[in-house]
Amino acid sequence: MIPRYARPEMTAIWEPATKFRIWYEIEAHACDAQAELGVIPRENAEAVWKAKDVEFDVARIDEIEAVTKHDVIAFLTHLAEHVGSEEARFVHQGMTSSDVLDTCLNVQLVRAADILLADMDKVLAALKKRAFEHKMTVRVGRSHGIHAEPTTMGLTFARFYAEMDRNKARLQQAREEVATGAISGAVGTFANIDPRVEEHVCEKLGLRPEPISTQVIPRDRHAMFFAVLGVIASSIENIAIEIRHMQRTEVLEGAEFFSMGQKGSSAMPHKKNPVLTENLTGLARLVRMTVIPAMENVALWHERDISHSSVERGIGPDATVTLDFALNRLAGVIDKMLIFPENMLENMNKFPGLVMSQRVLLALTQAGVSREDAYSMVQRNALKVWEERLDFRELLLADPEVVAALGEDGINEKFDMEYHTKHVDTIFQRVFGES
Repeated sequence: MIPRYARPEMTAIWEPATKFRIWYEIEAHACDAQAELGVIPRENAEAVWKAKDVEFDVARIDEIEAVTKHDVIAFLTHLAEHVGSEEARFVHQGMTSSDVLDTCLNVQLVRAADILLADMDKVLAALKKRAFEHKMTVRVGRSHGIHAEPTTMGLTFARFYAEMDRNKARLQQAREEVATGAISGAVGTFANIDPRVEEHVCEKLGLRPEPISTQVIPRDRHAMFFAVLGVIASSIENIAIEIRHMQRTEVLEGAEFFSMGQKGSSAMPHKKNPVLTENLTGLARLVRMTVIPAMENVALWHERDISHSSVERGIGPDATVTLDFALNRLAGVIDKMLIFPENMLENMNKFPGLVMSQRVLLALTQAGVSREDAYSMVQRNALKVWEERLDFRELLLADPEVVAALGEDGINEKFDMEYHTKHVDTIFQRVFGES
């Protein structure tokens, strides 16, 4: 990814130098296991570790690959330049390139997942803080973009918290699923290498042996991993869209923090634009863009082909680097977000009392009015509020049929705002385990 949307810790996982270091560790641990089994001399295995502090020359490996047209052979040739040809002659014994490539990729994905899980903790912490801060800050709920019934800003944040908490569980599962390694040799039969070598290497790298790998680790695991990243990205966009709506001039119930010296427009100095959440919407699209290719990688020819390889070289860094950046940006947006409770109440009262229509409807049915007649009685008054901006309660109090059914006190009682917040504690208990 371009540096603008990348953070150093995640980017480092995908640097060529990191990849070659992992390749080296796979080969060195495999040699140790081979020596323990008596397949290769102990001194040859120990000689490989002479390169443990070597900074592998990426340019030199690329130079060799320009001739060999094979990246793993180029690396092994470079390794022999450090270890010595005679000492390195048992390196990669009984292994195939996919053993190195696939095991390395899964190490990188696991490391990336660990960073992303930490990122999600930041988002969850920010959402929880704002949820409790605005637990009872009343705002109008909207369905189809239209005023519905009262809710609270705290419930909005709590809803996003619950969604992200589910995503964290999904990512933990995806991390577990992709944390496998394969050192099984050509077509995955272990004909030329003992399965105990695989067990040793995987243990050293924090992986589990792949139960059956053919010549590659099955790509349904990776499809699942990238699919989860796509779901997380969609949840980021879900939150970003809500914030962008809140920052609209006509709404202005919340807004991104606008720092000192920040400019909103090159042409209009008055502008304060939701640029961060707009950016998050775009980044979510980039992460989701990697999901379909990952799914298509599942179908490989026979025991192996490399149609997946070029795809993964791109989507591995792109998806994880972009999502890492997006999660950190989202955490910052939520943490610094400005909330305007007065505007929330003002918006709710643009059509005075209208959000209480269902409560009046239910009261009428409980008073013995048929649902059809009750709906008609409420709607005829509600439409006047829409069309003439009159007060819904006053219209009901002036409607003889409604007064006859509910009485004036019964009508007034239906406009108590606390009616809509009485179960907020219950919802918070369900989401956070505390209220």
